[in-house]
Amino acid sequence: MGLLSQIATLPLAPVRGVAWVMERVVQAAENEYYDPEPVERALAELERALLAGEIDEETFDRREDELLDRLEEIRAHASGAGPDATL
Repeated sequence: MGLLSQIATLPLAPVRGVAWVMERVVQAAENEYYDPEPVERALAELERALLAGEIDEETFDRREDELLDRLEEIRAHASGAGPDATL
């Protein structure tokens, strides 16, 4: 029965191949989206800009809050908790 089912589902092979590729693309996108390194670099650059006088304290605080929220989301995802886990 295995050979017969393989022959019967052979026309679906391209669909399965596309589905597999799409799963890999989604996985790669999620890995990039949930990578904490760019957020940590942005925090360091933000602090450097504040110390260099390129931005004011209010801009720093607002942007820092955004980046810290993003970092919290990344860490919640990494720990397997949902985005509302900290509420």
